[in-house]
Amino acid sequence: MFSFTSKSLKIVESLLIGIFIIGYAAIAFEHPIKINKSATALLTGVLLWTVVVLTSGDVHHVETELGHHLTDIAQILFFLLGAMTIVELVDAHEGFRMITDRIRTQDVRKLLWLISWVTFFLSAILDNLTTSIVMVSLLRKLIKDHEMRKMFAGMVVIAANAGGAFSPIGDVTTTMLWIGGQISTVNILMSLFIPSVICLLAPLIWIGFHLKGTIEAPAKPAKDHIPDGSTLMLILGVGGLIFVPIFKTVTHLPPYVGMLLSLSVIWIASELLHKNKDEEVRKPYTASEALKRVDTPSILFFLGILLAISALEVSGILGATAQWLNDTVGNLDVIAVVIGLLSAIVDNVPLVAATMGMYDLATYPMDSKIWEFIAYTAGTGGSILIIGSAAGVAVMGMEKIDFIWYVKKISIWAAIGYFAGAAAYILIYALLHTH
Repeated sequence: MFSFTSKSLKIVESLLIGIFIIGYAAIAFEHPIKINKSATALLTGVLLWTVVVLTSGDVHHVETELGHHLTDIAQILFFLLGAMTIVELVDAHEGFRMITDRIRTQDVRKLLWLISWVTFFLSAILDNLTTSIVMVSLLRKLIKDHEMRKMFAGMVVIAANAGGAFSPIGDVTTTMLWIGGQISTVNILMSLFIPSVICLLAPLIWIGFHLKGTIEAPAKPAKDHIPDGSTLMLILGVGGLIFVPIFKTVTHLPPYVGMLLSLSVIWIASELLHKNKDEEVRKPYTASEALKRVDTPSILFFLGILLAISALEVSGILGATAQWLNDTVGNLDVIAVVIGLLSAIVDNVPLVAATMGMYDLATYPMDSKIWEFIAYTAGTGGSILIIGSAAGVAVMGMEKIDFIWYVKKISIWAAIGYFAGAAAYILIYALLHTH
C-alpha cells in the first residue's frame, strides 16, 4: 500500500504503532488521567487513519479502504444499538422480573455459578455480545453492591466468550470460519465444547472459592407497578434476540439486519400496548425513551477502537505480524495460542482474517486442527483484557468497569482458564488422533 523506501515504511509503521500504544495506555488509565475512554479511542482511531492517508501516496485507495471498513464497523454498531434498545424496552416493562423473581438464592457462590453457566449456554445460542448485554441487565436487578456486581460482570465476560467459542454463531470469528468453510457445525461443537467448559470452569472455581457471603438485591418496585405487557415484551425481546442467528442462516443477510427487524417488531408492540394511554403515562415505555437510556459513549468507544484496529490492518501491520509469527514460530499450536493472546489487545476479527489468508483450505481442509484451535483461542483469548472482546467492551461501558481493575481482579483467572482450555484441546486432539 505504501509507496516508500523500506526505511520510510519502517518510520511510518513505528509512528502508527506508537500512536496505538499511547492511545491504548490512555484507555487503560482512564480513571487516573480523568479522560473518558470513548474520547481517547475516537482520537486514536482518527489519528491512525490520518497518518495512513497522509503517508500512503494514494488517497483514493485509502478512502476506498476506509469506506469498506466503515461498512463492517457500522454493522457492529447497529447490531449493538439494536440489542441495547431491545434490552432497555424489556427492562422498562419490568420483563426481566419474571427471571429475577425466580432466582431466590442469596448465596454469592450459588448465584455466581448460576449466572456463569446461564451466560455460557446462552452465548452459544445468541452470541457473546448480545448475551453480555442481557446478563448485565439481569445483574442490575439481582445485585445492589456495585463492587460485587463488577466481579459477576467479569465472570460474564469470561463465560460469554467461552460459550461463544464452541458455537458457529456464538462468536464473530467462529462465524467467519464457519462461513468460510474452515469449520463445520457438528465438528466444532464436539471439538471445542470440553475446552470451552474448562476455560470457564478454571476461573469460576477459583473466584467462587474466594467469594463468600450473601447478596443484597436492589429494592424491587411493588407488584402493582408492573406495566401492561411485561410477559409479552420479555417473550418478544428474548425471542427476537434468538431469532437473529436464525434469520442470518436463512437469509444470509448480516446479523444487524435481523437485529433491526427484531427491534422494529418489539417497538411496534410497545406502541400498540400503550396506544390508548396519555402521553405522560406511555412515555417511559416508548422506544424513544429506551434509546435515551442506551449507553451512547460505549457505542462511540466501539467506533474508535474498531477504527484504530482497521487502520493497523490496512497499513499491513496486522498481516505482517501474522506472517512473522508463521515464519518465526512455525508451530501451528503455538501460533494459535499467540493469536489468542494478541486478541486480548487488538480485535480478533482482523487477526483471524489474516490467518485465513495465510493458510489455505487446500493445505488445511475443513475441520483441520489449526482452524479448530484458532476458533477456540481467538474466541476466548479476548477475555484476558476487558477491551479484548466485543462482550468485554460492552460490559465495560454498561458497568463502568475500570481497565486496571479488570487486570487486577479478573485477567489472571481469565488467562488461567484460557491456557487450561487450550491444554485440554491439545490433549484431547492428541488422544483422538494417536491411531
